[in-house]
Amino acid sequence: MQYYLQIQKAVDYIEHHLQENLAIQEIASSASFSPFHFQRLFLAISGFTVQEYIRKRRITEASKHLLDSDESILSVAVAFQYHSQEAFTRAFESYTGITPGKFRKENPGFIGQSPISFLHYPEKETGEFEMDKPAIVQLDRLRIIGCEYRTHLDGGRHYREIPGFYDDFGRNGHFMHIPHRTAPGMAYGVSCRFQDDGGFSFIVGEESGETGEAPNHPYVSIDLPEGKYAKFNAYGPAEHIQNKRDFIYGVWLPESNYVRREGPDFEVTDVVNSRFPGSMRMQIFIPLV
Repeated sequence: MQYYLQIQKAVDYIEHHLQENLAIQEIASSASFSPFHFQRLFLAISGFTVQEYIRKRRITEASKHLLDSDESILSVAVAFQYHSQEAFTRAFESYTGITPGKFRKENPGFIGQSPISFLHYPEKETGEFEMDKPAIVQLDRLRIIGCEYRTHLDGGRHYREIPGFYDDFGRNGHFMHIPHRTAPGMAYGVSCRFQDDGGFSFIVGEESGETGEAPNHPYVSIDLPEGKYAKFNAYGPAEHIQNKRDFIYGVWLPESNYVRREGPDFEVTDVVNSRFPGSMRMQIFIPLV
């Protein structure tokens, strides 16, 4: 419940500053989260990004101003942080299906995005998707050597791109050049180097010995810190893996008694036994305090 309370503080902050510049660092800080972790939680729980929510809320409130005031369209646009009437019109029409001018004349009964309440999320049905409880494990430090790819949370881009990263790594035989491979056939996917804007690195590689050094570009090395992790089994069709990742951050973590600590998430895929889309065998690890 504490996670929901924290995120609600950020939503309240957004509501009080819709007509001001909203920096993701300040929004996340109001919830006592790092910017990246806040955006990941918000996306997993609500289904849309923080910036998408802000855009919808601004257009919704702007539509009310158009109907309830005599302010010019430009004045309304500037009030809601659009730097030109043209940019506001594009955003407004994209969301409402009608231009601001026509909206003011025709009053089409647009409802828009109401302020979201994360306090009600614990009461929501989780649907048919279920997941076994994780094992809480203590891991030693692991060295991973592989190839680094850049992706982003915005619009679920990371979910579309990550399968391609694995494909590139395997199809080009990058695993063959990793020194001191200690677990051949087990592919690691490491989410790390998180950026405030939602960008992050995804490293696909394999476990190497402690003295393993990364070959030249495009190889990199990363040490996974020792410590406590929640280990989730993610078995089944490949399309279910996204749902399982969302379930971890959108349901399990907020409703658990655990706190995610700083550091990378990672997943381990049994490549030999995951050759077919319907038979993925993966374990997902989340660092805990």
